Amino acid sequence: MITAADLYHVLTAVVPLYVAMTLAYGSVRWWRIFTPDQCSGINRFVALFAVPLLSFHFISSNDPFAMNLRFLAADTLQKLAVLALLALWCRLRNGSLDWLITLFSLSTLPNTLVMGIPLLRGMYGPASAGTLMVQIVVLQCIIWYTLMLFLFEYRGAKMLVMEQFPDTAADIVSFRVDSDVVSLAAGGGADLQAEAEVGEDGRMRVTVRKSTSSRSEAACSHSHSHSHSQSMQPRVSNLSGVEIYSLQSSRNPTPRGSSFNHAEFFNIVGDAKGDEEKGSAGAGAGNGTGGHSPQPLPQALAGKRKDLHMFVWSSSASPVSERAAGGAMHVFGGGADHGDVLAKGAQAYDEYGRGGGDDFSFRNKNGGVANVDGPTLAKLGSNSTAQLHPKDDGEERAAAMPPASVMTRLILIMVWRKLIRNPNTYSSLIGVVWSLVSYRWGIEMPAIIAKSISILSDAGLGMAMFSLGLFMALQPRIIACGNKLAAYAMAVRFLVGPAMMAAASLAVGLRGVLLHIAIVQAALPQGIVPFVFAKEYNVHPNILSTAVIFGMLIALPITLVYYILLGL
Repeated sequence: MITAADLYHVLTAVVPLYVAMTLAYGSVRWWRIFTPDQCSGINRFVALFAVPLLSFHFISSNDPFAMNLRFLAADTLQKLAVLALLALWCRLRNGSLDWLITLFSLSTLPNTLVMGIPLLRGMYGPASAGTLMVQIVVLQCIIWYTLMLFLFEYRGAKMLVMEQFPDTAADIVSFRVDSDVVSLAAGGGADLQAEAEVGEDGRMRVTVRKSTSSRSEAACSHSHSHSHSQSMQPRVSNLSGVEIYSLQSSRNPTPRGSSFNHAEFFNIVGDAKGDEEKGSAGAGAGNGTGGHSPQPLPQALAGKRKDLHMFVWSSSASPVSERAAGGAMHVFGGGADHGDVLAKGAQAYDEYGRGGGDDFSFRNKNGGVANVDGPTLAKLGSNSTAQLHPKDDGEERAAAMPPASVMTRLILIMVWRKLIRNPNTYSSLIGVVWSLVSYRWGIEMPAIIAKSISILSDAGLGMAMFSLGLFMALQPRIIACGNKLAAYAMAVRFLVGPAMMAAASLAVGLRGVLLHIAIVQAALPQGIVPFVFAKEYNVHPNILSTAVIFGMLIALPITLVYYILLGL
C-alpha cells in the first residue's frame, strides 16, 4: 500500500529536476536572461561533458556480474516484439519505414538516464530500482541507439539508391564513401555526389562524396565565419561531432556567427498573443542596453513560429529545412496518405534542386542510354524527400536493390562513423570496460580521477534538465505536431509502451516489485536521443519534439498514477 510518506519521498527525488527545468524555461521566456549564444554554450557543455560523464559514472559503478538477466530479457523482449509487430504491419499494410522508426522510438525508448534513475530510485529504492535503471541505460546506449542509427542510415541508403539508380541498382556491387561524409541522411548537411563506375561486366562501383559546390561553400563559410551573414545561421560545434543549433535557416546550413539583437530574439520566442507589443518593449530594451535601433527581422526569422533552438548529441552539422521538416507532419495512419505527401516533396525537390531540366540517370535527354565509358555523376540533394516506393506513370513498381551484403556494408560504415563522433559512445564503452575490470579484480579508481569525474557528473542531472528547459523555452510551440498527432503519440508513449512491457515481463516470469519497476520505467517520458536522431534525419521531428516536451510535463502525474495503482 502506497502511503503519503512514500509519495513525499518520490516527490523529493523528482521535483528538484522540474525546478531546474522551470528555472531554465523562465530564464528565457519570462526573465530574458539568456541569449541564444549563451543557450548554445550551456548545451555544448551538457552534450560534451555533463551527460557523457553522467553516463560513465552510472555505468562504471554498475556491477556487470550481478545484472538481473530476467529483467533485461523482459526489456529486450518488449523492444523486439514491438519491432516485429511494426515490421509485420509494414509488410501487410504497406506501412512506411518512417512510421516504423517513429513508433518504435515512442513505444520503447524512454528517458531512463535523466528522468528514470532518480524517479525509480525515489519509488523503489536505490538498491533495486537504481541498479536496474543503470542496466537499462547500458543496453540503450550500446544496443538500441545503435539499432536506431542503423534504421535511419538504412532509410538514407535506400533513398539514395532508389533515387539515383532506380533501374540499375541491382548491378551495384560495392559502395565507397569518402571520409568527410558522415551520414546519408536527407538534409545531412551537404549535397552528395554518387559517382558510378561501370565495369566491362556491367557491374557498378559507386563512390559517394560531397559535391564540389558544398565543399566550396564550407571553405567560404569557414573563411568568413566572423562576418555578417544575410540570414540567421546556426552556430554549431564541430568538436567531437556535437552540434548545438541556436537558430536555423531553411536555405544554407553553413555555420556562421549570428547577427541579431536581443529585441528580435525575444520578440520571436515570446508567446503568440501580444507579439507586437512584446517586440516593441524588447526593442526599447535593446536600444537602452546596446544602442542599436530595431532592425527588420531577417528572412530566416520571418516565420516566427518555426524551430528556434535545439541541442544535438550527434554528428551531422545541418539543420533540417523548414520545407522538408513540415512536409510529413499531418498524417498518422489516416487522412492524407503518407506516400502522397512524400511524392509532393519529391516533386518540389525536383523543381528546386534540379532546376526542372537535368536528367541525372544513365539516360540521355532523348531517352536513349548514355555512353558510360567513364565515371557517371549523379547528384543527391541534401533535403531530398524522394519516395521509398517510387512510382512510374502513377502506378507503383518494384525497384530492385543492391545485394543485401552490399547495402549492409554501406550502412555499417555510416553507423560506425556516426558512433565514433558521439562522446556518449566513448563514455558508455569506457564505463563498461572499467566496470568489468573493477568488479572482476576489485580495482578501485584512483581518488584523483574519481573526484575529477564526480565534480562534473554530479551536476549532470541538473544541467541536463536545465538544458531541456532552455530547449522547451525556445520552441515555438509545446505541441508542435498538432493536437491529434500529439494525442496519438502520448497514447503510444504512456499506454502502448507500458502495456507491451507488462506483457513481456509476465512472459519471462517477472513478478512483484520487479514487474512494477518494469512497467513504471516504460511509462517514463520520451528519450531525448531519439528526438535528436529524428531531427537530424528529418523523420517526424515535430512528433518527437512534442513527445519530449509535452511528455516531460505530464510524465510525473502519469508515473505516479502507475505507481499508486501497482501498489494497491
